[in-house]
Amino acid sequence: MEAPPFSVAVSSSSSSSSRTVFRSLSSSAHTSSLFFLRNNHYKTRHLKVNSSGKFAVRASLGGDSVVTLLDYGAGNVRSVRNAIRYLGFDIKDVQTPEDILNAKRLIFPGVGAFAPAMDVLNSKGMAEALCSYIENDRPFLGICLGLQLLFESSEENGPVKGLGLIPGVVGRFDSSNGFTVPHIGWNALEISEDSEILDEISNRHVYFVHSYRAMPSDKNKEWISSTCSYGDRFIASVRRGNVHAVQFHPEKSGEVGLSVLRRFLLPKSTVTKKPNEGKASRLAKRVIACLDVRTNDQGDLVVTKGDQYDVREQTEENEVRNLGKPVELAGQYYKDGADEVSFLNITGFRDFPLGDLPMLQVLRYTSENVFVPLTVGGGIRDFKDANGRHYSSLEVASEYFRSGADKISIGSDAVYAAEEYLRTGVKTGKTSLEQISKVYGNQAVVVSIDPRRVYLKSPDDVEFKVIRVTNPGPNGEEYAWYQCTVSTIFSLT
Repeated sequence: MEAPPFSVAVSSSSSSSSRTVFRSLSSSAHTSSLFFLRNNHYKTRHLKVNSSGKFAVRASLGGDSVVTLLDYGAGNVRSVRNAIRYLGFDIKDVQTPEDILNAKRLIFPGVGAFAPAMDVLNSKGMAEALCSYIENDRPFLGICLGLQLLFESSEENGPVKGLGLIPGVVGRFDSSNGFTVPHIGWNALEISEDSEILDEISNRHVYFVHSYRAMPSDKNKEWISSTCSYGDRFIASVRRGNVHAVQFHPEKSGEVGLSVLRRFLLPKSTVTKKPNEGKASRLAKRVIACLDVRTNDQGDLVVTKGDQYDVREQTEENEVRNLGKPVELAGQYYKDGADEVSFLNITGFRDFPLGDLPMLQVLRYTSENVFVPLTVGGGIRDFKDANGRHYSSLEVASEYFRSGADKISIGSDAVYAAEEYLRTGVKTGKTSLEQISKVYGNQAVVVSIDPRRVYLKSPDDVEFKVIRVTNPGPNGEEYAWYQCTVSTIFSLT
């Protein structure tokens, strides 16, 4: 899976006490100076910090502070939970169809694929209750898949029948026009109607991650409150009465996303509408903070950095280079304007039972106060812990998602899967890539390649494509190709 061509990763290289400075991004044919409007406006998040260093944004509540959450059991719903609590509300989980019907306000953070979600709703008798709740104009907010399920059907793993409340079919983005699928990144909305919950967005960007979308039509135009452009113009949000749904992720869109949740949850009289400030367009450039994480000799998780994962100081003590604590650094990057935080587990934690993985705690604590996408990679494959318990890659990924990850990154396992496919030409459905993407959607799986350069004297030395290098190799070689590496094995092409 490819990210948009203008995504940039910035690695940590300073201690936790230093203020992070992001390097500037060069422009490309896909970008314009307009993208920096978001950096100037949106990235001033105005978050309050209490004496403990934690962010604090609390709602002044009137009336009932309980929000009913429909979690059907797939993907990262923890981020929505944390955002709701961050705004000062309590959560009641849906256990039965009656919980839906009795809800005073209902949020459905749909994460994952269309078919499994509908299977769960139908098997638990919740689909009928959800339709009844929405048809009676009760306060509802659907997020991402929670919007798509409102439509008649989806082409994802299908066709699959949806709730049928909004006319239209959810289809896959058309990649023939040169746009990468999935649509991942920060994009702007064209707000067509007074949606109330979108009143503070104005020209600021919100975070999208999806491969399928619903298209505007004469039959559903009365529902549409905003659209977005990515190759084609698609439905970004709908609103009818007290019923709202958005394709983007407010819980991952920083302060502007929190404003969407706040406007849905708080009484109308407590929030003042902000004036429009113009219109932004296109995907924004992204700054992704990438943190290499491992345990030091004292057993503490630290952010580190080194050449070829040689992260020990060249001193007599030979200690692991310590650049700071992962949760604190992630929070600092978020405050400084990072659009995403990526953790790479470079040790694997193979001695821990899955439920006690240190990275799970990092994700849980980080997601409490960092409201941008979190990606985690390293060691996501089948493994057996010190107690002899076997875990599948899907189980590992599922635990990461439940702990706060929005995407998981697969490295070595992806290389093995690609080699097998090139050898046989057959998709087995058993690889970690296939199993995880089937349940959570391909937008939730990132392939991360760790390459090394192999020099050649002549392009005829190999059968595949090579490049001419600017700086010759150690023996004067003028050509090179890039070789995928996996763990300690360096013989893969």
